[in-house]
Amino acid sequence: MEFNDYQNKARSTAMYPKDQGLVYCTLGLTGESGEVSDKVKKLIRDKGGECSQGDREDLAKELGDVLWYVANLSFELGFDLESIAASNLDKLSSRAQRGVLGGEGDNR
Repeated sequence: MEFNDYQNKARSTAMYPKDQGLVYCTLGLTGESGEVSDKVKKLIRDKGGECSQGDREDLAKELGDVLWYVANLSFELGFDLESIAASNLDKLSSRAQRGVLGGEGDNR
């Protein structure tokens, strides 16, 4: 599946107040990201960090929810998902070429 195809299909399932799309999608993204973090935290606490197939499947479902919110947040900001992905890889490639993958700051 192509990124933009996914984004278009995700848009068809979006049910939120369109006048609050930016805030709604941002809050949803942080919530779903928190669910991923919480599941990993519990793997550490309860299973010594061991991740079973079932755990991986549960995490994959949560990652799908994260992706849904990324796709819709990108739309709300006026970007297609393909351009977001390409821009991110361009940024990381530039950092790698300049030897600044590590460190801090968006503009390194």
